[in-house]
Amino acid sequence: MPNVPTASALPRRDQIRREAARLFAARGFLGVGVDEIGKAVGISGPGLYRHFAGKDAMLADLLIGISERLLEEGRRRAGGGDGPAATLDALISGHVDFALNDRDLITLHDRELLNLKEEDRRTVRRLQRGYVELWVDVVRQAHPSLADPGAEPVARAAVHAVFGLINSTPHSVGPNPAQGERAGLQRGDMAALLHTLAHGAFAAAAESVAAAGSTGADRGAGPA
Repeated sequence: MPNVPTASALPRRDQIRREAARLFAARGFLGVGVDEIGKAVGISGPGLYRHFAGKDAMLADLLIGISERLLEEGRRRAGGGDGPAATLDALISGHVDFALNDRDLITLHDRELLNLKEEDRRTVRRLQRGYVELWVDVVRQAHPSLADPGAEPVARAAVHAVFGLINSTPHSVGPNPAQGERAGLQRGDMAALLHTLAHGAFAAAAESVAAAGSTGADRGAGPA
């Protein structure tokens, strides 16, 4: 996924998105006013209503938008046709890029999903389910021991665990001296670490299923 352009290169609507995400993540959706968002992009608060109907619409746009983007990018990477292992590697790289480039949106999702209107929240959940199912399918193709119908819950749990691992970066990538954070890894080092850990998690899940199957077969071969 491409890096986010600077504010001056962004269209006004995208500037508003970026500043709203930053402010909502830092102070909470309920703690930020429309006037403050307008000031951050150099327009009056009422001027924002030419772009968004209000704060609720901004939040919905941000959370639905990132869910749509993840699913669209995931489908694009999954359609590369380079085989399951390469596809899984591409999915991991894409999600790592998202996590490192869009820390504010991860924080926003964790804290503010319940502030969405019910219809918008259902839309986000539907898009997220599609993204999860895409990953589960690829993981089970890349790791044959997970392809067995009985191993599907393990594959699904591993996908959610890897999402949790990668999405933890807003809490582990420093530094933010104002909040007393120590210096964190450089972006490239963090990306490489997350990539390795994600692959390791899926391999461990596959090995656990294979080992359980082997143990069961051994027991079945013994005396009754």
